[in-house]
Amino acid sequence: MKIFLAQQNYHIGNFETNTAKIIDAVRQAKQQGGDLIVFSELAVCGYPPRDFLEFNDFVEQSLAAVQAIAQEADTIGVIVGAPSRNPKAEGKDLFNSAYLLYDKKIQATAHKTLLPTYDIFDEYRYFEPGLEWNVMEFKGKKLAVTVCEDIWNLDDNPLYRICPMDELVKQQPDIMVNISASPFDYAQALERLGIVKRNVAKYKIPMVYCNTVGSQTEIVFDGGSVVMDAQENLVLEMSYFSEEMAYVELKDDNTFVQPVLRGAAHIPYTDPMPKAFEPHLGTALIHDALVTGIRDYFSKMGFTKAIVASSGGIDSAVTLALACRALGSKNVHALLMPSQFSTGHSVDDAVKLSENLNNPYDILPIRHIFDTYRETLQPVFKDLPFNVAEENLQSRIRGALVMALSNKFGSILLNTSNKSELATGYGTLYGDMAGGLGVLGDVYKMQVYALAEYINRDKEVIPRNIIDKAPSAELREGQKDSDSLPEYDVLDPILYQYIERRQGPKEITAQGFDAALVARILRMVNMNEYKRNQFCPIIRVSPKAFGVGRRVPIVGKYLS
Repeated sequence: MKIFLAQQNYHIGNFETNTAKIIDAVRQAKQQGGDLIVFSELAVCGYPPRDFLEFNDFVEQSLAAVQAIAQEADTIGVIVGAPSRNPKAEGKDLFNSAYLLYDKKIQATAHKTLLPTYDIFDEYRYFEPGLEWNVMEFKGKKLAVTVCEDIWNLDDNPLYRICPMDELVKQQPDIMVNISASPFDYAQALERLGIVKRNVAKYKIPMVYCNTVGSQTEIVFDGGSVVMDAQENLVLEMSYFSEEMAYVELKDDNTFVQPVLRGAAHIPYTDPMPKAFEPHLGTALIHDALVTGIRDYFSKMGFTKAIVASSGGIDSAVTLALACRALGSKNVHALLMPSQFSTGHSVDDAVKLSENLNNPYDILPIRHIFDTYRETLQPVFKDLPFNVAEENLQSRIRGALVMALSNKFGSILLNTSNKSELATGYGTLYGDMAGGLGVLGDVYKMQVYALAEYINRDKEVIPRNIIDKAPSAELREGQKDSDSLPEYDVLDPILYQYIERRQGPKEITAQGFDAALVARILRMVNMNEYKRNQFCPIIRVSPKAFGVGRRVPIVGKYLS
């Protein structure tokens, strides 16, 4: 049996484009003598559709698309993900389903049982869990088809007591087929092969795993679809962060004709959640995920041009470099807005960066505007000393200018705030927190430095001085980030324990961190939730990102 895997990038709700893409892959597989082609979870409508599923018209268009795809499934079988109706009166109206299409008809469906309700997932809001499990018989083979679920989900979902594969294996399947929409984070990408291997080890049959690729606003899918034989040998590993179609040949004895490894280099299994913060873990993957997130956000929204506030600092430099890689340098405009507190080298560094990237830039000094604001406010401020009010005023002036250019020229502002800043509230609402998409909002400061080094791996793109100098917002004379925050090599590990690993203050202190420092940092995180609640969407690259995957009270107290 010649089995194709179609690792594709879908657009939520764009049934015309999604269906055409799926049908094109079906036709290609037929031309190459394919017996079966496998697509990913909810491929027809795109994942995650969220509340679109509450619209009857959305569901009807999805069902119609399945029927259109079925007309192409004449000499070839098609396994594809889409919603299906629940005919029973009780429960949710929909299942998250895998369809087997053949002979121009729907031959069978498998419904997802283990519906995730953690982090970014909320599938039980829309879907009824499937509680009937049957292998799909196709061309003499018994297929155990599951939807983005595995034996290890039971540990994370104690309410579930039934694993679909435990039931399907009783029917003596020949092969497991898992269709998935597994979002990227640097830990999950490194763990995925281990999950596949453990499934194969338990059930002693080969596995075909087809994942989606591309980005849907905050969520990035990395692909990396795999096939593993019953002896736990990796037969096929597909590319990461790019569309691809590949095939394997399953023999009568359920072994494969030969290893056909291709695509990305093998990513080894590792600890899915390191106990300590590792700023260099998965840097290359994070880089590619951020590029994918920017590129897909723009292409799927119909945008073409971006604007970045370029300060000569590390965050704006990395954001600018990523944007140029994603969109093309000519489509990314850098705006430099020095004040009287900006150092000459910051302007020079920002100019050199744009020259290296070959992107357009302009310089709009804000000193005169800032002085005018201060004069206007003087009757109210009187002789009160210079403080955070004047500092934030500069940031808001810059926000107004960069948004003016965004409006005038139709560019989308890319926000440059990193996760360390967002966690501690080290940012100005309506100033440097403005933007349409947060590029580095799920990347700690130490990871930003790792990204800069990775970007410079072949040649100097980001000027060395930007990487080496002490980070500063340059909002007052001689300011450094360390005036307001702990050093990042101390701050980031504590933030990681609190945010990613969900460790409380006592647990963090027990790891050897200073108790007073831990209390101070956690207080900053908790007190600034109101700021993050007003922030733009953030490209998710970690196991716990701010935004849709982290839901904590704005008004709450948790320090002990």
